[in-house]
Order: sequence, then structure tokens, then C-alpha cells
Amino acid sequence: MTASDRGLRPESRRRLGAAIGLAARAAPGVLAARVLLALLAAAVPVLAAWLLKVVLDRVVATDAPVLGPVLLLGGSGVTMALVPEVARYADGELRRRVGLAARQRLYAAVGRLEGLRSLENPRFHDRLLLAADSGPASPADVVSQALGAAAAVASALGFVAAMATINPWMLLVVLVAALPTVRAELVLSRHRAQLLAHLSRSARREFFYAQLMTSLTAAKEVRLYGLSGLFGARMLAELRRNQAGHRRMDRRELAVQCGQGVLGAVVAGAGLAWAATAARAGTISVGDVSVFVAALAGVQSGVTTASTNISRAHEALLLFDHFRFVTQAPADLVTTAPARTVTGLRQGIELDDVWFRYADDLPWVLRGVSLTIPAGRTVALVGRNGAGKSTLVHLLCRFYDPTRGAIRWDGVDLRDLPPAELRRRLGVVFQDFMTYDLSAGENIGLGDLARLSDRPAIVAAARLAGVHDTLAALPEGYDTLLTRIYVDGDDPDPGSGVRLSGGQWQRVALARALLRDQADLLILDEPSAGLDAAAEAEIAESLRAFRAGRTSLLISHRLNTIRDADLIVVLRDGVVVESGTHDALMASGGEYADLFARQAAGYREVA
Repeated sequence: MTASDRGLRPESRRRLGAAIGLAARAAPGVLAARVLLALLAAAVPVLAAWLLKVVLDRVVATDAPVLGPVLLLGGSGVTMALVPEVARYADGELRRRVGLAARQRLYAAVGRLEGLRSLENPRFHDRLLLAADSGPASPADVVSQALGAAAAVASALGFVAAMATINPWMLLVVLVAALPTVRAELVLSRHRAQLLAHLSRSARREFFYAQLMTSLTAAKEVRLYGLSGLFGARMLAELRRNQAGHRRMDRRELAVQCGQGVLGAVVAGAGLAWAATAARAGTISVGDVSVFVAALAGVQSGVTTASTNISRAHEALLLFDHFRFVTQAPADLVTTAPARTVTGLRQGIELDDVWFRYADDLPWVLRGVSLTIPAGRTVALVGRNGAGKSTLVHLLCRFYDPTRGAIRWDGVDLRDLPPAELRRRLGVVFQDFMTYDLSAGENIGLGDLARLSDRPAIVAAARLAGVHDTLAALPEGYDTLLTRIYVDGDDPDPGSGVRLSGGQWQRVALARALLRDQADLLILDEPSAGLDAAAEAEIAESLRAFRAGRTSLLISHRLNTIRDADLIVVLRDGVVVESGTHDALMASGGEYADLFARQAAGYREVA
């Protein structure tokens, strides 16, 4: 045994204990029943072999009663027929209950990751996908396979005891022949788990390309640019890579199984030949022959079954490790203890020499940003793509903490505030807003779960965002699903789902943010990017009235929509290069004035 194998033992025990503990909490009654069934599965075959010996010996003796042993033998036969079926049902129920509990734990753990850094980490994301795919089933698989292995071992030990009373030397031969089987199965289990991890990225790429060819979102460009052939070829290349890996694994398993089969057949043939010779010589009885043959088959079957179950349990334990990795992941945002209470914004938000980068090996996105968003005022952020505007929004929402410097809410560092409590005081429209496959009312109501069923508040937010008339005119009004994904292909009812245009979705997302009309800070990241000029002017006027007296942060490439802001801050390459009112910045003739002039020139008529 290698050093690495020895090193795995304590960790494997911890994984096994965690899996059994999860099963015991999720389904204690089913687990207890499954243990009882495992005991029956181990004991009944051995009992049946001895009962058969008794029956045969009494039949040969002619004067001994056989009815009692025959009835017991029949009962053991019925039990052996029923136990596997009942155990299969118990395994299914265990898998369902434990899977439900495991999935609840997994997604609760993901929900506790309050920032975005872990989800953006490729290694964490890979293990999260593996945990979501196989993690919920692996605890039940571990328990079922471990119980199956224990039952097989116990049954084999019973047959070992029987064989030892008849021919100890033959027992030694059987056990020595079983050692390669155990070793081979463990090696195969390790290779199977490694193969799954190795091919997981390739499998996801295959799924990605397949999804591109069937996605409605991608369909326009796929057809316009003729991408179907390219994506199809790449999908098949990934599929072939996956199949080649599984083919190599299948061939390895085939070789091992064939070797085990041949070895087992040789040992069984030798044992049967000895038993027949000994019975003819009168050394053992006819009943002894039946017990020996059953014991020989039972030991071989028990060792093979135990090895297979241990192999599969080991594989499930390795997969279960991904589940444990995610559920035990440390918090990606650390709040100073004791956490401070988030109070209503009275003074403002201060960014003090804020530096930020997404990883240590990546360039700085923000480099020493210092600015203040006074309470009750509107600040606008301006800058070219990549200047760091959206990153600054992520920091204000505390999806990340600054690498250096600090952001303060009325003088209190955001790292001293609970993220969930802070976010309840924010109303945000993200540039990459979500479109949920839910009803129109729910798509807005998600902005404030406490008002999810408050239709008057939802309608008021929709009016403010200029989307009420559109939603009210839908077949089921605000109860209309904004998706066709749930529609039965044979369902002609248009009220079962509709699709909105990009501009309409933009307004729904805006209404979602405006539902939080008591928010202390309103952040609007390109709130009118998908709107035409008339709609943009309408929304800008509506928001201007809504923002009056509120603390707001506006981000827009359309400078005419932010010219009335109390303060305009210009970012370039993560640095504040200008700040001031629209008039002051235009008078200074700097970068803002240049950007504004370029946009204005686009609207002038060519002479």
C-alpha cells in the first residue's frame, strides 16, 4: 500500500462518518430498516446452506424427520427472494430523502456565500458543479454501498466458518485468490472518480455547444453567421473526447472482470472436484458437499460483491468530497465582529483611497478612488468602457471588499456591516439585469420580497418605470408569465406565456429596483440603455422626480441623462480624473467636455 493510500484512510473515515451522519439525520427510520435488511441479507444465505445440509443428511438417514427443516428452508428461500426487493425500495427512499436534505444543505451553503469571489473562482465553480450534479446522491450511495459491502463481508465470513469446518486449506486458496479482486476494485474506483473529475470540463463544453445550437437567445446569430456547423463540430469533438475516456475505463474494467472470472472459475472447479472426490471416498457427507459448494460460491460471491460495493462506496466518497468542500467553504466576506447596525443614510457614503482587483494575478481595476456621495444628492459616474464604473457599483453592494482603502456608510466601514442588512437599504438596476421566467408581477415583486404580493405597490413601481400599460394589456395582466418555457407544445392559450422586447424588459428591471421606494441609496447602472430616444426622455424625467431628495448614483454613457446630477465624476483606468457639475466640467474643457461634445455632434444635422 502506498503512502498516498495510507494518507487517504483518515479522510475517508471522515467522509464516511459525514455521509452516515447526514443519512441518519435525514432518514433515521429508513436507515435503521436498511441496516436490518443488510443483516438479513448476510445471515439468511448462510442459514439456508446449513438447513439444506440438514435436510439432505436427514433424507439420506431415512428415519430422521425432515418437515421442520424443510419448512425453515422454504421460509429462508422466501426471505432471500424478498430481502433484495425490499432493500432496493429502501435504497430508493434513502436516496430520495437524503438527496433532498443534501440538496437543501448544498444550496443553503451557496446562499451563505454573500459575495461573488467564490463563484468566480474556476476551481470552486468546477467543484460546485460536480457537487450539484452528484453530491446530493452520493451520501445515500455511500451508505447503501457500505451496507451492501458489510452484508457481503458478513455473509462471506459465515461461509468461511462453514468452509473451515470442512476444508481449511481450500479456504486459504479462496481467500488468497480474492486478494487481487479487492485490490483491483479499489484501483478501479479511484480511476473512475479521477476520470469523472478529468472529463467534467469537457462534458460542460459539450453541453455548452449543444445548448448554443438549441438556445433561442443564440439562434439569431447562429443562423445569421452560419455557426451551427462550427458549434456542432466542436460539440462532437468534446463528445468523442469524453467517450474515449470512458472507453478506456470500460476496457480496463473488462480486463479486470475477465481476469476475476477466470480465476474464480478455476478455484471453484478445483473445490468442486475435491468435494466430489471426498464424498465418494466417504470423508464427507452429501450434506457436507452441499454446504461446501454453497460456501465456496458464497465466499467468492461475498468477496466480489464486497469489493464491488467498497469500490463504488469509495467512488461515492470521492464525489461526496466535492459536496463537503462546498458546504464547508468559508465565508467569502468577513464582517467585523460585533457587526454594526445599518442605519438610515444621513451624512453620505465615502470612498477613501479605494484600490481593487479581482485576483492577485490580475491588473488593478480601481486605483486609489476617493469620492463622496452626499446624502440626498445625485452623483453621476462617467467614463469609457473598462474605466471601473460597474466594479465600483459591486463594491458599494458589497459583493467584494476593497483590496485597499475603505468605503464608509455614515462613517462606518462597510466591512463592519452585515451584507444582507446593507443590501436591504439599496435599490439597484444592474446593466446586466436578470429576466426571470416568472409572472410580470413577480418579476417586479422580487425587488422587495416583503411586497411580493403587494399589487398596488408593484403597479406603482411599474407606472414609475413606464411599463404599467404594457403589463396591464397582457392576456392575464400582471399574472402573465414572461416566458414561453413552460408552455405545452399543444397549448394554444397565449395567456400561458409571452415574451417582452429588450426595452420592455429594461423597464421591468427598473420597476424592480424602484419597488424599494424606501431605499437609502438608489443605484442606476445604464437604466435606459435599451430604450429609444422618446422612452429615454420619458424615463429620465420620471426618475428625475423620483430622485428628488434621495441619495442616488447614476451611471450612463448617454451624458444628456445625467447632466442635472449634483456631482459628475469622471473615471479613467480606475482613477478619478475630473469631478464637478455639468457646467463646471464643460467650462474646464477636459475629458467630460470632450465626451459630451462627441455625443452632441452625433445628433447635429450634417450640413
